[in-house]
Amino acid sequence: MTLATLDDYGVLTEPATLTITRLLPGPLERCWTYLTKAELRRQWLAGGEMELRKGASFELIWRNDELSDPPGRRPEGFPEEHRLTCEITELEPPHLLGFTWGNTGGVSIRLEPRGDEVLLTLVHKRLPDRGTMLNVSAGWHMHLDLLVARARGDKPAPFWEGWARLKADYDRRLPA
Repeated sequence: MTLATLDDYGVLTEPATLTITRLLPGPLERCWTYLTKAELRRQWLAGGEMELRKGASFELIWRNDELSDPPGRRPEGFPEEHRLTCEITELEPPHLLGFTWGNTGGVSIRLEPRGDEVLLTLVHKRLPDRGTMLNVSAGWHMHLDLLVARARGDKPAPFWEGWARLKADYDRRLPA
């Protein structure tokens, strides 16, 4: 993949696998801390302490209303807090972090230096159905937009408004 082909939207690289990329300001080690340190990760995704050891369990704790100010209106059916127990399946600091994700095939996040920036490639495998695929695609897209904003020192866009817009976009972009 060349930088000229980067698109903000995730794509299906297999029928049930989402791949999404972002360019982050470097250095690589700083980007790694945004993935692995709870206090930084909770600013763009979810909190929860993580022991950096293959096979280690950890809990992701989402409080999406706290990710932006204002957060926007939370869609009906989404709780104020959500928790997911995960297990580290791949670990090559500071380049690769993989972990389980509920009833899916799991997530891997790869970081690669690109000059002064870092290419983040996220792959979420075996999404079980289209509804999950739409929620996950919009979620990762919005969370990664927040990561870019936080890493650059910019104010993030309202989370829930962005998520709702992106879910509608992915509904049009992804095959039925």
